[in-house]
Amino acid sequence: MAKMDLKKESMLVSGLVSERYPGVSGIVIHMTYCKKAADQILLARTVNFFPSSYAFFNLGCMIKDCLQGGLDFTSIIANLVKKHKKSGSGKIVCNGEKDALAPDHGTISYEISIEYNKKSN
Repeated sequence: MAKMDLKKESMLVSGLVSERYPGVSGIVIHMTYCKKAADQILLARTVNFFPSSYAFFNLGCMIKDCLQGGLDFTSIIANLVKKHKKSGSGKIVCNGEKDALAPDHGTISYEISIEYNKKSN
């Protein structure tokens, strides 16, 4: 319960996408989770953010036994918006604790697409 309260508080503190990035009309993150050993795709996931969404870009890990993990896209998205880029891609690793149940997270490839508001004349 405390973990859920902390996440809710973090989301409220982050504000809305429309407040943090007023020129942005949408953000889409496409992720592909791969096993490290064989680059075998485990899961594909897409997350959409709208102006009314919280600007909380720390997404939970999809590995079942991961402890306190997550994928923090906050600085990546901030840099893309600052440079007014429409897209970006790369790899990220979960920041969760590794233990006997979840010893290796592999890699997560991501592609981020950002749509900006059209300027009115």
